[in-house]
Amino acid sequence: MTDNRNPLLQDWQTPYQLPPFHQIRPEHFAPAFAALFEQHLGGIDALADNQAAPTFDNTVAAFDAAGASLDRVRLTFENLCASESPAALQAVEREMAPLLAAHDSKVAMHAGFFARLDAVHQQAAVLDLNEEQQRLLQRMHIDFVRTGATLQGLDRERFAAIATRLADLQTQFAQNILADESGYQLPLTSEADLAGLPDFLRQSARGAAKERGAEGYVITLSRSLVQPFLTWSTRRDLRETAWRAWTSRGENPTRDNRPIAREILMLRQEQARLLGYENFADYALADRMAGKASAVHALLSQVWEPAKASVAQELKALAAQAAALGEPTGIEPWDWYYLAEKVRVARYALDDAQVKPYFSLDAMLAAMFDCADRLFGVKFIEQTREQTGVPLYHPDVRLWEVRRGDELVGLFLGDNYARPNKQGGAWMHVYRRQRRHGGKVTPIVVNNNNFARTDGGPTLLSFDDVRTLFHEFGHGLHGLLSDVNYGRLSGTNVPQDYVELPSQLMENWATVPEVLAKHARHVTTGEPIPAALIERIRASQTFNQGFSTVAYTSSALIDMALHLRRDPAGIDIAQFEIDERERLGVPREVGMRHRLPHFGHIFSGGYYAAGYYVYMWAEVLEADAFDAFEEAGDAFDSALADKLHRYVYSAGDSREQGSAFRAFRGRDPRAEPMLRKRGLLRTE
Repeated sequence: MTDNRNPLLQDWQTPYQLPPFHQIRPEHFAPAFAALFEQHLGGIDALADNQAAPTFDNTVAAFDAAGASLDRVRLTFENLCASESPAALQAVEREMAPLLAAHDSKVAMHAGFFARLDAVHQQAAVLDLNEEQQRLLQRMHIDFVRTGATLQGLDRERFAAIATRLADLQTQFAQNILADESGYQLPLTSEADLAGLPDFLRQSARGAAKERGAEGYVITLSRSLVQPFLTWSTRRDLRETAWRAWTSRGENPTRDNRPIAREILMLRQEQARLLGYENFADYALADRMAGKASAVHALLSQVWEPAKASVAQELKALAAQAAALGEPTGIEPWDWYYLAEKVRVARYALDDAQVKPYFSLDAMLAAMFDCADRLFGVKFIEQTREQTGVPLYHPDVRLWEVRRGDELVGLFLGDNYARPNKQGGAWMHVYRRQRRHGGKVTPIVVNNNNFARTDGGPTLLSFDDVRTLFHEFGHGLHGLLSDVNYGRLSGTNVPQDYVELPSQLMENWATVPEVLAKHARHVTTGEPIPAALIERIRASQTFNQGFSTVAYTSSALIDMALHLRRDPAGIDIAQFEIDERERLGVPREVGMRHRLPHFGHIFSGGYYAAGYYVYMWAEVLEADAFDAFEEAGDAFDSALADKLHRYVYSAGDSREQGSAFRAFRGRDPRAEPMLRKRGLLRTE
């Protein structure tokens, strides 16, 4: 399909067939989607009208290959809405969200096509299919059933209407958070306001001010700015101001997320009941490794009480530190990061202001690329705009070819800086998914972070930032190393409680001493990081784990409690949060990592709804997986790396995940390595 006036509908004659970012305008998307919806549905109609008997090839594989033109435009749209979304594009996103959902419902409820798919599915036991083909048939049939294909009459119409409305509400929720984060500024106008802030943070605050056309220094609600400010500012009053702004995102009276969240919960519950489930959590978990809420609670209960006990000890240390500083010993939430940093420095002789010069962004990018090469034999070769001839969607973005010998494996985009029109947090996405059926297609993967830009000089990362960088790179490798036939099974298209395994596993290589010794070099002197400092960093990894575990687990438990409710009508999520925190005994000084009004994981989309627990579920897998390398005495053991590549990073959803893990590890996963890693393993 071509349209000389709309670049989205033309053949992309760009290097690597990247989207022609320099030509795309917000107004191009609506007409492009309208044309592509019609084209896609026409293709599904043709599959349904095929007079030949339904087979795997003419039904299942053919559906997987359908809609490639729509897919490339939709992925481009999703990425730009997240990474570079000015007001005009946000307006288009609001317009398109319900239309995209309505199109998905038309496909999912296409009676003619589903009849053919169901016919193939009923013959699955007697068909001569390999493991990947069997998996595709199974997964595709489940996809259709879970999106309403078996519903009839009014139930069918209602399910589609719910999906459309949810898409609209989830977009509103996300855009409200973005507005709160991009619109807030805490100006620091005097030297007294800057008290305690190290040079790198001052440079970042100055850079944020310049980017927003302000004078002096500004703290925004980007985690990469507000959390360091809470860590180093000696101004308790300003810490409180920043903390209150950070934790009240989503509660602005002019864009209040609380009624939006309530309607989302009501619609999800109705959706689940239409499909025969008692609540949305049961529906969501039925297609994950956990299977049931009881399995989730069994996991989280292993860490909850030990973590709270650790918090009690941590609070004593913070109170002692506050007393030593002559400050109030009644610890408030806005004191935690500040006092914990003082305790950490004293306990481990680790001052982040001294550590960060060893962790420049460029050096850590080189470190993670080196790890990928040593583990999986792939090299990352940067391509500049001068080399490609095509600008990317923002000057911040960098492009690497990913090669294994002469073979182009894929493309990797790195977008690492916070911007006003970029959503917060860190994430991986794709512009193009890997597949082989119908011709080899190489993936285009993007990693997004929100590091604070410095006002001149190199970007320096905290060690938490380094872990985040490696985490998203693990997702990136999951997409880049995918080696399957069918797009539906490609890369990160796996259950949510497995998708975090490749990402969290990659974090481990950020703490391997030989990796740090090679790449962590002082940004000014070039001297390698001292071995003693590496050991102190590694030793400090269990520090403050009570706080971190409680903050995370409280969010996971409250997410699950919300979605287990059968009667969300009339729920006040703010009061529900208060009641659940009291019931669980969440320490007031810690709170939740994500308060409900800005809990984008569960309300900006359905992917992590009743699923925030997945990070800890995957942590069990990754801690046990990395233990295999520890047992081998070599973080780059070639035999283990080959198995890791085959069964985890390249397998996508081509085989059942429990089976894939057992093929790598030789047994089922054990929780002890995760508990030990967090310093929560009970010894009695």
